[in-house]
Amino acid sequence: MSAIFQELDYRLTPIGPVSLRRRKLPGSDDDVFEIKLGDEFLMSSAFIASEVALTELGLARCAGDNLDVVVGGLGLGYTAKAALDDPRTGSLLVVEFLQPVIDWHEQGLIPLGAELCADARCRFALNDFFAAAVSQEGFDPAEPGRRHDAILVDIDHSPEFLLAPESAAFYRPDSLKRFARRLNPGGVFALWSNEKPDAGFVSVLESAFREVEAREVTFHNPLQDSDFTQTVYLATRADD
Repeated sequence: MSAIFQELDYRLTPIGPVSLRRRKLPGSDDDVFEIKLGDEFLMSSAFIASEVALTELGLARCAGDNLDVVVGGLGLGYTAKAALDDPRTGSLLVVEFLQPVIDWHEQGLIPLGAELCADARCRFALNDFFAAAVSQEGFDPAEPGRRHDAILVDIDHSPEFLLAPESAAFYRPDSLKRFARRLNPGGVFALWSNEKPDAGFVSVLESAFREVEAREVTFHNPLQDSDFTQTVYLATRADD
């Protein structure tokens, strides 16, 4: 039986201190894992519905098999695991900026870590997702310029609520147009947001993609005993 609360690791990073914690929620015997950046919660295993929906909705738009998938933001691994659970996923590259998060998976401190590391389709890449998104080299250091069938992103809290100010440029029309070239024709971009749909950002996406949609994902929050709504933005690259 684990302690009620335990800090499993704490490290300094270029964007602030990051910590991995395990706790028990009141009235539950299950362990809940949390990642924090400073005082901000990045992810909790108590609330994973929208992270899983990000993958399921994104890959549902993709045609064909042997899909080449990128996940931006490793976190606790639920978005990546959902991609591996889809039998059409042929390869998965998970781009993560924080070395401690990759270490926690590889060391087995995070429950899904062993499963992700054992799957031959899955690789972790230590990189700045937002810089790579608009670069000529792209996300895969082993294959510069590579294009992908789906890119699923769960990093910032929303296009307006950023973990670091440097990522703001990514959400502008000119950057999104460059980023779209990282996708194969007909490829899918899916973006998680902690907020309800933003019509202004939908319009920005429409300047760079086709078939843009904001899907609400509603789940029950047991801590507040109420429903909470987040958003998955979906966009398809136009055919060349």
